[in-house]
Amino acid sequence: MQLDKLRDSTIDQLFEAILTLKSVEECYQFFDDLCTVNEIQSLAQRLEVARMLGKGFTYNQIESETGASTATISRVKRCLNYGTDGYKMVLERLTETK
Repeated sequence: MQLDKLRDSTIDQLFEAILTLKSVEECYQFFDDLCTVNEIQSLAQRLEVARMLGKGFTYNQIESETGASTATISRVKRCLNYGTDGYKMVLERLTETK
């Protein structure tokens, strides 16, 4: 499986730490310490690109609304088509909770 190349104890620790967070405010606190503002914005942008691709938006619309490069949009699209369905799983869960 694709995920095996990523798997190690330090990454397990990171993901377990994220799973302990109980609110959006706690996420802001943790990620502010963990990442730069640009890193957080890049992660959020990729998720928004995935959401928009799933809704059928064009590359031009996505680029215009998010500021994402066509390379980023292509990478996200490749993950949506050939990845491990992580984006799909999370976006479906976000939709369920709204």
